[in-house]
Amino acid sequence: MNSRAAWGVVFAIGLFVVVQLGALALVPIFFEQGYQPVENPQDPTLSVVYLGGILVATGFMLAAFKYKFDQAVRYVIIATSGLLSWYVFGALLPPVIAVLLAASVSVSLLLYPEWYVIDTAGVLMGAAAAGLFGISFGLLPALILLTVLAVYDAISVYGTEHMLSLAEGVMDLKIPVILVIPLSIGYSLRSDDFSGAAGVQEDDGDESETPPPDSGNEIAPADVRNDSQNPVPDGSRADDTGDGGNTTPPDSNPDSDDGIDRDAFFIGLGDAVIPAVLVASAAFFSSAPLLDLPGLGINGPALGAMIGTILGLLVLLRWVLRGEAHAGLPLLNGGAIGGYLIGSVIAGIPLAEAVGIARFLWLSYTESRRIPASWGAAWIRQLLYNPPSIARPDIPPLSNRTVTKKQI
Repeated sequence: MNSRAAWGVVFAIGLFVVVQLGALALVPIFFEQGYQPVENPQDPTLSVVYLGGILVATGFMLAAFKYKFDQAVRYVIIATSGLLSWYVFGALLPPVIAVLLAASVSVSLLLYPEWYVIDTAGVLMGAAAAGLFGISFGLLPALILLTVLAVYDAISVYGTEHMLSLAEGVMDLKIPVILVIPLSIGYSLRSDDFSGAAGVQEDDGDESETPPPDSGNEIAPADVRNDSQNPVPDGSRADDTGDGGNTTPPDSNPDSDDGIDRDAFFIGLGDAVIPAVLVASAAFFSSAPLLDLPGLGINGPALGAMIGTILGLLVLLRWVLRGEAHAGLPLLNGGAIGGYLIGSVIAGIPLAEAVGIARFLWLSYTESRRIPASWGAAWIRQLLYNPPSIARPDIPPLSNRTVTKKQI
């Protein structure tokens, strides 16, 4: 891996970590300010409702692109970025300053959509969305959400391919539904030409349009999608673009780690947001004790979800830097869920409690003792109901606190 690729990996990981840490910082503030929009965050049907909203929003966006209303999509997302930025600034600053800063985010996106403007707005949107959804989705709904969206992402990328059509419409709008990872100092998103993004192509290149042979463009598929309540992509493929529209040298080899010959690649904002929802939910709802990390309210399960997400991101980026484009959420959500479960077990949380199904089980701990006392049965019982745990104080999770809700 050369220095350009290494810089891109570090930059991408930094954006993901900032979104995660931002969500963790906002979770207690959002809860205390009454921004939990649902009465029962443990209701598993919340995930179904959210997925339905995603499908509806995706359909509207595809229709808007088909009938030339793409600018309407741009204005809606820019306005939404201002709203979500206001949630962040309003949690930390006086109201007047918060409104002015949020408005400046929207105005900057409208007038000067450079890559650092897009990334700044994306991080603000991502942290706010992950924080809001983190206090709204209990552990079981959050796990269902991540699992279903990972499957949906794979189907929409490798199966129906409708995300290719959505990506074709989104890329030229230069809006914060993507995170831009520049690989060169002089890269400019504003001067990048995405007119060839219709050449968004699958890995095998069979189903796509490609740029004219003499254009030299080499654009891998972008996959960006929208969510139901906050137009933030819920999951997408990471992708790369070829040299900001410049000609690729004939002797370059995009498949080689040392042949990185593009100026930027893109990752859907949803790839950062959706795993961060589990991070925030774990920090908010899990009964695991907080870790002794100054200034950071995080427990073992949330930290495990963060680490798992980054490990999934590293695998994804390795593919992206080879010039391949893949569905992001299967790796990212899978890493987040795996890390969360490992962190829960290490923190002494029974798996039944960690996945949020303890109250749904017909088999109580007392009844489970009737299972034949074989080694395997005893081990399963121990893991589900009473795993080896570290001594943890009897401190209820943050979600058990009661505050007066504020209407959003």
